[in-house]
Amino acid sequence: MAEPRGPQPRTAEEVVARARRATDLADLDGAVSDCFACPRLVAWREEVAAVRRAAFRQQEYWGRPVPGFGNADARIAILGLAPAAHGGNRTGRIFTGDRSGDVLFAALHRAGLANQPTSVAADDGLALRDTRIFAAVRCAPPENKPTPAERDTCAPWLHREVALVRPTLRVVVALGAFAWAAWWPVLREVYGVVPPSPRPAFGHGAHWSGGGAVPDLLGCYHVSQQNTFTGRLTPEMLDDVFVRAKRLAAAR
Repeated sequence: MAEPRGPQPRTAEEVVARARRATDLADLDGAVSDCFACPRLVAWREEVAAVRRAAFRQQEYWGRPVPGFGNADARIAILGLAPAAHGGNRTGRIFTGDRSGDVLFAALHRAGLANQPTSVAADDGLALRDTRIFAAVRCAPPENKPTPAERDTCAPWLHREVALVRPTLRVVVALGAFAWAAWWPVLREVYGVVPPSPRPAFGHGAHWSGGGAVPDLLGCYHVSQQNTFTGRLTPEMLDDVFVRAKRLAAAR
């Protein structure tokens, strides 16, 4: 688990200042885990952690923002929307302990990017290879729908995390339209590159390249139950995305 360091950010301005001061990923993860800048999200994550789902009634929930997970020298990044209320908000690790994570980590294992196909707890021995996973919003939002203000308040954490892995990062896989849209401000804030206009449309298998100056961006339907249970996103479709991501990362 990430350990907090320094004062707790409680405003958007304090998030910006604290994110910029993060010296490495451990420092950033600790700061993310101790953020209180969005009152609605703080109230929701703590309520969920106190009430708990019946199946997890005996477990102690994390109930805090969820930091990124994976390698500091990652060539591939996976960008999601936000932690799940009874997944990452319970376990303290992104995409861990929920059905979306079951699908995602099984695919990463098949692609050779994870040492095991399951992710059930923060101490389960899972390790990623050449990959880092993070979310655009770090707290579990009600109905999985952060507001634009919450997205913008949380953005400096994402920007700093990308800046810290920038030397090796070559490909970003955006899980869903929200993550796809969250990537464009990163180009300006981290790379000093003006985002394309109009923005390329999100779609499964969509590919945008900045010509080598910035990471390639791949679109992938989110690994939500709505998508995986209905067959909108199949294991084969997910495998294709990670094969392409590995190929692109190796080519640069």
